[in-house]
Amino acid sequence: MSETQAAPTPARLAEQARAKAPLQVTGAQSLVLSLESMEVDTVFGIPGGAILPAYDPLLDSVKVRHILVRHEQGAGHAAEGYASATGKVGVCMATSGPGATNLVTALADAHMDSVPIVAITGQVASAAIGTDAFQEADIRGITMPITKHNYLVTDASQIPRVIAEAFHIASTGRPGPVLVDISKDALQARTTFSWPPRIDLPGYHPVTRPHAKQIREATKLIGGAQRPVLYVGGGVIRADACEELRQFVELTRIPVVTTLMARGALPDSHELHLGMPGMHGSVAAVTALQKADLLITLGARFDDRVTGQLSTFAPEAKVIHADIDPAEISKNRKADVPIVGSCKDVLVDLIESVDIEIDAGHGGDYTEWRERTQGWKRDFPVGYTVPEGGTLAPQYVIERLSAIAGPEAVYVAGVGQHQMWAAQFVQYERPRAWLNSGGLGTMGYAVPAAMGAQVGEPDRTVWAIDGDGCFQMTNQELATCVINNIPIKVAVINNSSLGMVRQWQSLFYNERYSNTDLHTSADGTRIPDFVKLADAYGCVGLRCERPEDVDETIRKAMEINDRPVVVDFVVHRDAMVWPMVPAGVSNDAIQVAKDTAPQWDREESEAIPQAEDADHSGGDATPTKRTDEGEEK
Repeated sequence: MSETQAAPTPARLAEQARAKAPLQVTGAQSLVLSLESMEVDTVFGIPGGAILPAYDPLLDSVKVRHILVRHEQGAGHAAEGYASATGKVGVCMATSGPGATNLVTALADAHMDSVPIVAITGQVASAAIGTDAFQEADIRGITMPITKHNYLVTDASQIPRVIAEAFHIASTGRPGPVLVDISKDALQARTTFSWPPRIDLPGYHPVTRPHAKQIREATKLIGGAQRPVLYVGGGVIRADACEELRQFVELTRIPVVTTLMARGALPDSHELHLGMPGMHGSVAAVTALQKADLLITLGARFDDRVTGQLSTFAPEAKVIHADIDPAEISKNRKADVPIVGSCKDVLVDLIESVDIEIDAGHGGDYTEWRERTQGWKRDFPVGYTVPEGGTLAPQYVIERLSAIAGPEAVYVAGVGQHQMWAAQFVQYERPRAWLNSGGLGTMGYAVPAAMGAQVGEPDRTVWAIDGDGCFQMTNQELATCVINNIPIKVAVINNSSLGMVRQWQSLFYNERYSNTDLHTSADGTRIPDFVKLADAYGCVGLRCERPEDVDETIRKAMEINDRPVVVDFVVHRDAMVWPMVPAGVSNDAIQVAKDTAPQWDREESEAIPQAEDADHSGGDATPTKRTDEGEEK
């Protein structure tokens, strides 16, 4: 997040806050007052012995809403969902020992995906630290590799400074999670609270403004390229740089790919948008990267799911790599022009520099390249094969969900096949409409993250698109949603399996389905019955098993806004995610369906169908083409 953004950083917010006269308070009261001063409106958490002193004054706060979750992991993911949907810092709270360790997965998730959250944990009394006291865990040591920074506070007088610093660190530079562990005696001790505190971080000065020389070098490469591609990552969304991205695209007319974390950074409807790259990316996006002579990489990190076999990735391309985190640049792929800075500031400077070159008649001409990439986009759309026997295609469910809920909704996915289908078949037209666990791949993310997103964006429709496996990991947060009037909607894509694992077993393990059957819909078993489970939690439970009922079911769910809705979409069990690049091989090996690969050595590229299609039905292997109306051709 850039220092130059219109929204003030938490450090500036602390500095600009109206000075509060010193008050004699407990450390716990100082903590609550600090959160209020940082304009925190929501905390997700669960009380316990070590953090209990903080919960007493929290009861009296009229500014901070505490939402009692059912599991600390849910608190962490809810804070992530809140942060990702709003752009603000999410906050979660837990007690010592197991309470704190239950946050570890969410902290690792936030660290991988650059999500700004502050986690506050209670710790045993300072005199007992290191004695293996009841419910003691070295949470600072445990989380050091998976947080941007963390603190152990044993002096009550330090609480305001630490909280202000934690919010500043979490939200500036490359965003990420910060843990604040506070000993119980520090919460109970008397102290003087005053605001604003003095923030002193001599070793923390993230570079946001790019170096002018690097901008000039990048401009030269852009002007001299013949086959450039904008490789856009989630850092563009985190930096609120999507408008600048659109301006740059329309200035240069360079084709664009948006990673899984960057869906919505450029509208899907934009003519130059080629789709998502990577293991399950579009043929156009994957192939454009492979055949490019220049990658303009913004806020992306050359993740293995994008590059495939790294040594074969974009073999002819020079690389401009802009990132707020200097550690990411040249980490996986050497950058010819490294640019350290906020994506927003980088794009502002690039727009100015490239515009000058265009006005001087030195801009690049990418007409032929654009036509070539548009041909791939036209000839190889992301599609699917309609299953036989009237069973429900999961892709069709998500396609219709997108059409009915629309681009203003928020879509939150778990991890697996349903995540990839949600990335492929929802039409994303704005940033922060797509939330998912990208780097860590956390099953159980969707329901609590959707809960957090709904709290942060109460006027939007929030759909959790979840798998039957993921849903069973954190669905207890439905109780939290019911009690706190958080009306999320959950689409369970129920194939009675750990679907992505089953797909790999189908393709690479001779259809030996070891421990992937969940018994949630196949063979007449429903363990559990998701409709009954929803009813038990006080939600509305619906079920859909036929294509002709999909629209009516979604519209019925959309009409219910006074409580959560869970829809059990019972889908074809062997539907697969295509296109696909198998793990560890070159992106040149992309397949659009089983045994169906584009033949790039021909003058006119075409896909050659084989005897068996993606869903093992033996029918026409040509994928169903998606249209803007979501119809099948």
